[in-house]
Amino acid sequence: MSPEPPPEWAAFLNDVDSLLDEPIELHCIGGFAAVAAYGLPRSTNDLDYYSITPSNRVANLENLAGEGSALARKHRVSIHHAAIASVPENYEDRLTDLYPGRFKTIRLLVLEPYDLVLSKLSRNAAADREDVQYLARTQKLEARILRERYDKELRTSLIGPLDRHDGTLEFWLQAYFPR
Repeated sequence: MSPEPPPEWAAFLNDVDSLLDEPIELHCIGGFAAVAAYGLPRSTNDLDYYSITPSNRVANLENLAGEGSALARKHRVSIHHAAIASVPENYEDRLTDLYPGRFKTIRLLVLEPYDLVLSKLSRNAAADREDVQYLARTQKLEARILRERYDKELRTSLIGPLDRHDGTLEFWLQAYFPR
């Protein structure tokens, strides 16, 4: 992990940090987490977060830094609450502080690689599959651990047909996890 945000994000996050009137904590997911924490070599124009503390700050943060805000127009990046996402049950126990001490009001925490991969399962878009392949390879993820975490911490909370999610996981394991 880099001690500094990617260049396209540093000025934006500095501006957000300076405009917030109280500390917030974001649990980052999506492409931003993969780029900032794990070096995924692609750009992303939104910082998706699964959870914010305090929880009553969603609207304030979206107005300040969400899509269409003055800061988003200025920096061409934005912050987005990913309200429809599935993460493993105990993900909070494994969060990593992305830039400890870097900002005075923002604390960005990222999902560890297995949890980040599983957070992409329900959507399974082309970019998600590319991210999973990258994370599996560069973070040397093990199929056994991913399957265990899926079975124990995610499967029972998924919305939609379980056979579809099971099939996606099986495809990923065969395609991206070397035996």
